[in-house]
Amino acid sequence: MTAAVVKDPPWLRGLYWVGFPVLGAGVGWLVKVFAAWVAGLHWAPWQGLFKAVASIPDPGATWGALAVGAVAGLVLGFLAWQESLMVTVGSGSVGLKRGDKVREIAAPEVKGVFVDRNQLVLLGLAGRELAREKSDLDGAVLERAFREHGFAWLAGDPHAGEFRLWVPEDPGLPGAAHALLRARARAVDKGRAEEAAELRGELAGLGVVVRDERKRQYWRDTAEQR
Repeated sequence: MTAAVVKDPPWLRGLYWVGFPVLGAGVGWLVKVFAAWVAGLHWAPWQGLFKAVASIPDPGATWGALAVGAVAGLVLGFLAWQESLMVTVGSGSVGLKRGDKVREIAAPEVKGVFVDRNQLVLLGLAGRELAREKSDLDGAVLERAFREHGFAWLAGDPHAGEFRLWVPEDPGLPGAAHALLRARARAVDKGRAEEAAELRGELAGLGVVVRDERKRQYWRDTAEQR
């Protein structure tokens, strides 16, 4: 059977690469139009910037504002694309691609798949999480793709009741896990998603599964299910 590819719809990709630059150019034009007026408001922020823009003669000011805005929009579109998830579901494996980063998980390792709020989760043996990826992809489309390729689709997390709020020095956790969870809490608080993901992987190596809720970490120990 041909692998199924689940990714952002064409209209959303169009928004990234066309809509954002157009919106950015529009914002740049508005900045140019209102620059002189804002520069006259002594209480307004960024006075130096607006005065500098207002001092540039036309047509250079208009074209410059449009170009800067469009480039800024293009950068935002690229960052949004980098954060989007593409899932390739085949009979032999599952591919997870985000930006230029790709993971492939062999089908026999996957014992269940479900969506937990806005995250796609692949479960492995003994309740371990093979992947937990933030995703805005259509849940119904994901379900169909996985079912058609023989994967067990779950209505929800079968281990949801096992998670508990992480509290420093909780005796139920191995000592090394606390250091990783403290580091991960800092990464989550500062929005360092890549670092938080790497620390999640290290915790998984200790048999600890982590789930985030409003920047709070909840954990469960898969060692008890071995």
